[in-house]
Amino acid sequence: MSISYNLDMATEQTASQVAHALCDVARTAGLFDESIAPDLVLNDGALTTKGTWIRVGKETPQPWNPVITDLGFTPTVGVRFQLGRSSDYPDQQDDMVRLVSGLLDRTPGDAVLNFQSETIWLLRRGSDVSLNERDELWPPRRLAAVSQPYRRATYEFSQE
Repeated sequence: MSISYNLDMATEQTASQVAHALCDVARTAGLFDESIAPDLVLNDGALTTKGTWIRVGKETPQPWNPVITDLGFTPTVGVRFQLGRSSDYPDQQDDMVRLVSGLLDRTPGDAVLNFQSETIWLLRRGSDVSLNERDELWPPRRLAAVSQPYRRATYEFSQE
């Protein structure tokens, strides 16, 4: 089973606009080279320099989706991060946080970064950003990568 994270966003931007923003952030961070185009990220997905597979897509969630039922917003665009086996997972998670923070700077709306619909790492409602209180998820190097003002609060999906 692969280790994957989802960034679910309720935004007025299209999946294509989010893919363009993601490519810009990833290139600036040195995680994508110029050959990675937004269309690739939208269709097949693309690999970062450390082997994380990333794909952006339009979301059409079912009414029982936990983001809707537990967090109160309906995702319109999703970004999937699937960690590769060729690099250390913590390094890939650090890169994911940098990419998510950069996307939050460029993409308005509510958002949640979660691990396989189990653990909520980050939640943004409006301009309020909350990071999970677990220090092993947010060591100092990751906290430093978040450019938005944030507070620490833990949210969970219901187990229903």
